[in-house]
Amino acid sequence: MSEPRLNHVQCLGALGLHRMAYWEWGDATNARVLVCAHGLSRQGRDFDVLARSMSAQYRVVCPDVVGRGRSDFLADPKGYQIAAYVADMVTLLARLDAHSVHWVGTSMGGLIGLGLASLTGSPIERLVLNDVGPRMETAALARIGAYVGTPVRFAGLDEAVAYNRTIAAGFAMKSDADWREITASVLKPDGDGFVFRYDPRIGDPIRAMTPEVIAASETQLWQMYDAIDIPTLLVHGAESDLLTAATVAEMVARGPRPHVVELPGVGHAPMFFDPPQIEAVRAFLLGS
Repeated sequence: MSEPRLNHVQCLGALGLHRMAYWEWGDATNARVLVCAHGLSRQGRDFDVLARSMSAQYRVVCPDVVGRGRSDFLADPKGYQIAAYVADMVTLLARLDAHSVHWVGTSMGGLIGLGLASLTGSPIERLVLNDVGPRMETAALARIGAYVGTPVRFAGLDEAVAYNRTIAAGFAMKSDADWREITASVLKPDGDGFVFRYDPRIGDPIRAMTPEVIAASETQLWQMYDAIDIPTLLVHGAESDLLTAATVAEMVARGPRPHVVELPGVGHAPMFFDPPQIEAVRAFLLGS
């Protein structure tokens, strides 16, 4: 089974430089580049199954957004913001010498793609938004903020899997082996146990959001969304508490007017382990 190459790129933030890790699959000289960006507390290895499937057609690049995975943690958690992540991705694309890319973004990774795709002269030619849009439900944000960054330590992998099944039930993984894989990828050894491989402070900006801040952020996200004019696919977990059917309907009526694939029995967010999920992305990106 093929494994990705781990590389790093140096990025500039408000308080100086930091290194961002990225996992790379396929031919490094392939001009066709697919970037896969993960959710809030996840990391680039989430896309192993999808990346293996797409690596014959693409140079697949799966970054660990700063504060996660093998990337640096920031000195100031206020830097954990979408605008800063977009700037890091511009640096990454310059390192890759990628003049045009296709983008798959799960949750936070979708917002990063949305922000980048809305810019004049954006290199993104096709965009997949995975269970995220300009309006995110307040209750779901509160649910996520309640567990992200909570100090937890696991005696073993089985204990971590059991915990992950509770906080990430929406992933709706089909087998115990899939749950173990999706859990092990975000753990790091800590003495004789494990902890999550992310900066606990990544949840601070979410917990600090007031209703006024949420409303202002939504307005800005809709403005960016409406500026997008590229083929867009919206993958929607039918049981999602973050992205509602009403928001999906509004997204279809404006902006890039995405094609929608709804996944029954899945919540927030689909993880692209199942062949039908992968095929939906493949058909959209490759136009088959």
